[in-house]
Amino acid sequence: MTDAESRYERIEVPEEHPEERITDFREVLHSYSREEAMLEGQRCLQCALPFCVEACPITQDCRGYIGLVADGRFDEAARLTLRENPLATTLCKVCYHYCEDACIMRGRGVPIAIRHLKRAALEFGNSDLEYVPSAPRHQRVAILGAGPTGLMAAWELCMRGYSVTVFERQRAVGGQAGAIPHYRMPNHELLIDLQRFRRFDLTFVEGKAGGVDCTPESLLKEGYRAVLVSIGASKAGYPGIPGEHLPGVIPALDYLYDVNQGRPVILGKQIVVVGGGDVAVDAVRTSRRLSPNAAVTMAYRRTRGESPAGEEEIRETEPEDIQFKWLLSPLAILGKDRVEGIVFQRMELSAPDHSGRRAVVPVQGATETIECDTIIMAIGEKADLTGFSPELGLKIGNKGWPEGGKPDYSTDLEGVFAAGGRSVVHAMAAGTKAALAIEEYLCAKEGRPVPPRPDPFGEGVTPPVVPDGYSGPVWKP
Repeated sequence: MTDAESRYERIEVPEEHPEERITDFREVLHSYSREEAMLEGQRCLQCALPFCVEACPITQDCRGYIGLVADGRFDEAARLTLRENPLATTLCKVCYHYCEDACIMRGRGVPIAIRHLKRAALEFGNSDLEYVPSAPRHQRVAILGAGPTGLMAAWELCMRGYSVTVFERQRAVGGQAGAIPHYRMPNHELLIDLQRFRRFDLTFVEGKAGGVDCTPESLLKEGYRAVLVSIGASKAGYPGIPGEHLPGVIPALDYLYDVNQGRPVILGKQIVVVGGGDVAVDAVRTSRRLSPNAAVTMAYRRTRGESPAGEEEIRETEPEDIQFKWLLSPLAILGKDRVEGIVFQRMELSAPDHSGRRAVVPVQGATETIECDTIIMAIGEKADLTGFSPELGLKIGNKGWPEGGKPDYSTDLEGVFAAGGRSVVHAMAAGTKAALAIEEYLCAKEGRPVPPRPDPFGEGVTPPVVPDGYSGPVWKP
């Protein structure tokens, strides 16, 4: 193979063999060696127009750290990564890598393994850095929800010298990241990231639910100058069919949280997961590991190509003895005292409409029944707005999270903002925007201009807003 030809072949990412990895929750994907990372980085064309950066919701300068990794400058690569991404250790395991989808090498061969090069930068470079706050502002901001949106907002605000308290209903920080199975993220990555926050005036209050134990209104009365609602979409969704509350029907997120926390989970021998997103895929892969002798099926109302789950997730799942059933929509759950089966409506693709999109429509009279004793519902979550006042004027994002009804994420109650996103990195982007809106609000209240973004490492160098050649984002919230 010539040097030119090798540029189109990705250095293979080390991976556990399927027959071995399904016996426990060992990590499936492993790190490159230093040499492998450098070779993979050298495939990058270092495009003048950084398509990868434009596809990243947090505008991570991936082109920059790839070039540094290619040169073996891992310390510099780690520092560049962490300059813009305080949750980088977490993201190098779980990010959907929209950057790779936009990589120009994708059209010529295989995109650069950008997420894995981020991991190499942090593992081989000095990533034990600490963020440095600006001079104290002596103003407190409250954040409801310690998921990616809340954590990113806390980082941005603490860097600017604000005192931040984050309230989280779970007994651990991380939000829905706490439901990510250990075969994808062994469970210490977020703690590694948060260690870099150690110099901030930042307090976490766990086991305190926004809307129930505290409200935006009560926090403003306590003296907080602004409040961010970043509670995400953690309430289970149900399809509204007969039998959906029978014993044996389990909400997917609750199931994944329980497994990660080591709480006992009772599964049967015939498990059906309903849904087609990453939560559904996590549920089937977790079920295979917990019940190695069970029949595990994932059923989704659309096709594989339309599944919202990442292609990498589907690819990793296929050899793990999981049965996929596409174009099936749940109609009813069978059973008297417990689940005994589920009836699906068969679906098909319609003719393309004027935009070229093909909808899924029922096949008249065509159903399919699957015998099962456990059903895991992963058909989408929504926000739990218990205790939140309608006067906030919250609107619901396209995946169920609440956000402010105005472009700057502000709500109808002065000083209260709300934000969220459809993936970890989109949620982080929303947290950044909300934090900037909060600072603009607080600065306006005091009649002073918004200062430039400080250097996260306290060295007085204002980081560039975007890298050279960047023309604008190509992603949608």
